[in-house]
Amino acid sequence: MHKVIFDTDPGIDDAMALLFLHKHPQIDLVGVTTVFGNAPIDITTRNALYLGEAWSIPAPVARGAGVTLDEDRKGGYWPTAIHGENGIGEVAIPDVINRVEDGRPAHQFIIDTVRAHPGEITLVAVGRMTNLALALQADPEISGLVRQVVIMGGAFGVNGNVSPAAEANIYGDPEAADVVFAAAWPVVVIGLDVTMRTVMTSGFLAEMVASGGEDVRLLSDISQFYIEFYKTRVGDGMVVHDSCACVYLVRPDLFETRSGPIRVVCGGIADGQTIQKPDSRGFPPGHWDSHPSQLVCTKVQPDEVLAVIRAAIVSGQAL
Repeated sequence: MHKVIFDTDPGIDDAMALLFLHKHPQIDLVGVTTVFGNAPIDITTRNALYLGEAWSIPAPVARGAGVTLDEDRKGGYWPTAIHGENGIGEVAIPDVINRVEDGRPAHQFIIDTVRAHPGEITLVAVGRMTNLALALQADPEISGLVRQVVIMGGAFGVNGNVSPAAEANIYGDPEAADVVFAAAWPVVVIGLDVTMRTVMTSGFLAEMVASGGEDVRLLSDISQFYIEFYKTRVGDGMVVHDSCACVYLVRPDLFETRSGPIRVVCGGIADGQTIQKPDSRGFPPGHWDSHPSQLVCTKVQPDEVLAVIRAAIVSGQAL
């Protein structure tokens, strides 16, 4: 079993990833921590509570960061054209949600849970990495106690999606991402190099609904807004960014990786760019020296990834 803390900014693709983590039989979802990104922190936290209630997910929800690690950074924009004003595709949300927050700030929840289960917790982070950076700042020793960190973010051999250089999660808090990549814990980065190749068509999703229950129908309702956004970008369907990171956890054999230290550009026209110095290449002394080697995913088997998602979400099975 993989004990997982899901650090997320729900978010439509976050919702699919959350349901996957909840239903996969080899994953024990021990907590959900929220961060700002696809919507302000109040909305992403409400969405996490709502989805937890709607899908009977027992994992506690801890509210996280609402601003960047460097508070002097100017705020960006909310991607309402992608996720809707309410962050999850404009589906109707009840006025009253009975689930309540854990009470601890997300970074403290991460610290407490990691220390309670040394060597067992995997952090799956699919939004801005502010919570992880805050946890490292408050308790640097947790880097040696975390089993693994799996991140959805970055772009290494392709352009970004918010600028030619940067992917949205990294661009949203570059300083936090640089702290996380530089920490002495094992990191795997699932970026646009592989996620943009993994497209779930509307027909594939409809077949999931036909075979699944009400939880899959709600997921489909949430996803329609996302599918509409992607029509002019990938044709029929949607890119399942965040779920790719979750699939890596249980099926790393479906991905190819490259090892080397990673740095993030903080400022200038390439703000948020992720750059890896491959271990196979030699360079003169520079800013990547003395940083730990981390893994970047470079290739993926998209059809197999989609099959793993379907098996877990529809049937609660491992594939």
